[in-house]
Amino acid sequence: MKKIIYIIIFIMLVTSLVTSISYIILNCIESKEQIEIFEDLEDIIIKDCDVKESENKKENENLQKIYELNNDFVGWLKIENTNISYPVMQTDNNRKDYYLRRNFYKQNSQLGTPYIAEYCNIFTSDNVIIYGHNIRNNKMFGELENYKSKAFYSNHKIINFNTKYENAKYEIISVFKTVTNTDFKYYKFCNANSKQDFDIFIKKCKELSFYEIEKTAEYGDKLMTLSTCEYSNANGRLVIIAKKIITEMEENNCLL
Repeated sequence: MKKIIYIIIFIMLVTSLVTSISYIILNCIESKEQIEIFEDLEDIIIKDCDVKESENKKENENLQKIYELNNDFVGWLKIENTNISYPVMQTDNNRKDYYLRRNFYKQNSQLGTPYIAEYCNIFTSDNVIIYGHNIRNNKMFGELENYKSKAFYSNHKIINFNTKYENAKYEIISVFKTVTNTDFKYYKFCNANSKQDFDIFIKKCKELSFYEIEKTAEYGDKLMTLSTCEYSNANGRLVIIAKKIITEMEENNCLL
């Protein structure tokens, strides 16, 4: 009887081991495929952008080509000299968090694809909130962990967010961690009802920041929030707040 029990336990252990190994292998394959998708899409953006004076125009034309592949595509998020260079998606209330576990082509993916909160509007909202997974080895929004260091922030202050309508730059004004079950619901701040609401939000973000950042935002500024998981606390979140400082197509007198 004992021998049978040992055999059953052995089979269970082997099965568990094989399942775990298979899961790791499948995740590695999926991760590689996801990275290749992002690289292929980025190639579309930079293709034919060799002429300096027409670079912005060409890039926005190529973003239109990506939109034609999937009209949930909103824009391209990039932070120079990091691995963060991804398409950003958005859906409506009927498909909330749709890209949390899907790739650009709507296939199942544990890495997901960065996406904008469904209640934000990239044209009119005071704050555009973008979610992405915190994946090890600096994948997806995993590299945002580096912003806990002021030295890293000092060399990576600017977030680029380009759409088919405009090329915008945002400057980071706060980096902090929090938990979802706190009174400060940063992820619900999309539009300010008043100057007071805006000022209270900014003040709280600055208070929570890992380090002092001289730059701040004033009522009327447009904000961007990058949000990802933070694992030092249950339901933890790492949050980057940035304000819009440049809209290149507006500077070039192009119509949006």
